[in-house]
Amino acid sequence: MIQLTDIHKTFGSNHVLRGVNLEIAKGSSMVIIGGSGTGKSVLLKCILGLVHPDQGTIMVDGQNVETASRDPFLARFGMLFQGAALFDSLPVWQNVAFRLLRGSLKRPKTEAREIAIEKLRRVGLKPDVADKFPAELSGGMQKRVGLARAIAADPEIIFFDEPTTGLDPIMSGVINDLIREIVTEMGATAMTITHDMTSVRAIADNIAMIHEGVVQWTGPVAQMDASGNPYLDQFIHGRAEGPIAAVR
Repeated sequence: MIQLTDIHKTFGSNHVLRGVNLEIAKGSSMVIIGGSGTGKSVLLKCILGLVHPDQGTIMVDGQNVETASRDPFLARFGMLFQGAALFDSLPVWQNVAFRLLRGSLKRPKTEAREIAIEKLRRVGLKPDVADKFPAELSGGMQKRVGLARAIAADPEIIFFDEPTTGLDPIMSGVINDLIREIVTEMGATAMTITHDMTSVRAIADNIAMIHEGVVQWTGPVAQMDASGNPYLDQFIHGRAEGPIAAVR
């Protein structure tokens, strides 16, 4: 579904991506791991066409991202943002139905509300949440609303950016389980960025470890612990000693 070939991206003197090669199979869940500042979010933005790589090619379902018609292309994606990123001034149901109330995916208001309530139900929230505002919800509930918004238009591809950041271990487990269930049910292709190894083990089919602007290792999550790759081994076990230097 997604193929990245020799992707480079530089910001000033900072060469963030130095030749990323990666394939994400249709209907699979790929988790991208790596330290802060290694280019994970930049890679995601390149796939969406929000950032243009200096070199290389990105294909989504056989279509070049650089030449794709923007609205139909972006309509294929859903996104769960870090911190949920809800609109404070909109009630929950309008947050969930945001894309269904405007643009090429626009639906009648009544239908959009019904879809929003159904998606809220899917993530474990009752209909009475629909008319509340984000500030009235806990962090875990806000994250669920963000997840409902990500799946509201039944996208083919879903991106999850640090889906468990700021959540306690129990709620993190709930969100991980929901992500896994929903992606499987929808048959969607998923790409997740996370530092949380519990999330990695819960939601990944495959993982890719990015360090120094390249993919150091990629493969099935079941092979992660026995990879023999020093970068991956140091990262997943949180060791101070190894090829990844700690920033002091």
